[in-house]
Amino acid sequence: MSKRTLVLGASTNTERYSNKAIQLLRSFKHDVIAVGNNAGTVADVHIQTTFPENEPINTLTLYINPSIQKNYYSSILKLHPSRIIFNPGTENPELKRLAEESGSATEEACTLVLLN
Repeated sequence: MSKRTLVLGASTNTERYSNKAIQLLRSFKHDVIAVGNNAGTVADVHIQTTFPENEPINTLTLYINPSIQKNYYSSILKLHPSRIIFNPGTENPELKRLAEESGSATEEACTLVLLN
């Protein structure tokens, strides 16, 4: 089984990078959990509107801006993801510091580029 990725900021809009990332992750058979403002489905992944608890997460990839990220700090840190990817536009020095202090690796990168 592949390592689980949580896509935060998931969207059913095919023009959104989060949507493209979910599709590409699934094409590589990655296990994906998607969280967004609105429920829906991308590829075969159901978008949840609530943050998962007690799920083993290897990688959390962010598609929400830093001001919205603040609402998720405690939830993100409780999951203890192995790494957090800050996609372009989501860079956040405060969350980066908190994550690293709690043992998560962080990376400012583009999930789509990493997969390709």
